[in-house]
Amino acid sequence: MTTPDHQSPASRPVVPAARDRIYRSPMGLVGGVLVLALVVWLGCDALFRGHGRVPWLALAVMILVVPLVTAFTLRPAVFANQERLRVRNPFRVIVLPWGELATFRSGYSNEALATSGTKFQLWAIPVSLRARKRAANKRARAAAQAARGSRGGPFAGPRFGMFGGDASVPDVSAGPARAETDKIMDDLRDLHERHGEAEHAQGEITTRWAYEILIPALAGAVLLAVLLITG
Repeated sequence: MTTPDHQSPASRPVVPAARDRIYRSPMGLVGGVLVLALVVWLGCDALFRGHGRVPWLALAVMILVVPLVTAFTLRPAVFANQERLRVRNPFRVIVLPWGELATFRSGYSNEALATSGTKFQLWAIPVSLRARKRAANKRARAAAQAARGSRGGPFAGPRFGMFGGDASVPDVSAGPARAETDKIMDDLRDLHERHGEAEHAQGEITTRWAYEILIPALAGAVLLAVLLITG
């Protein structure tokens, strides 16, 4: 018999798993769908209307290209919760408990650095230098406008916007302008800071190869090579 203070494992309430925050590249998804549609359209046209070796070549190219396009556009994603960071790159899936993560690094690419020194690129969160430049220009314009409003002058006075309020100084209550991918990296750093020392965020780093991508692509490459050699 169990007491109220010592419940059996079967009677303990199940703690729901933390939901993942999912980060993906919208432009990568759109580009991947368009490229796949083009490849399938051209490939099927050659497959059903071609003559001689053309249908076989079209089949080999499709078997090779479709997995590769999927790997680099539709597949990449980053999943984060209170326990770990799961990185789904084109050919690998890396699970990083927060306790094994040292820091994030953002340069020309966004990377996660493990405590062992190993770095993992985050394909799903690409760096946009153009977006960073736009954000920097927006911050510079806001700072210049704020400086002009604070200096004032003989004719200085409050200017009222369309919906009222002082429009002489921009509203910066929402914080500095940031590129979207930099905001995502800020979110991941915040999760790491909050859960890096927690007991539930400890463990080992695991890596799994994406055989569902590699095997079809390899089969298509072998078939295409055989067709070209024997042609």
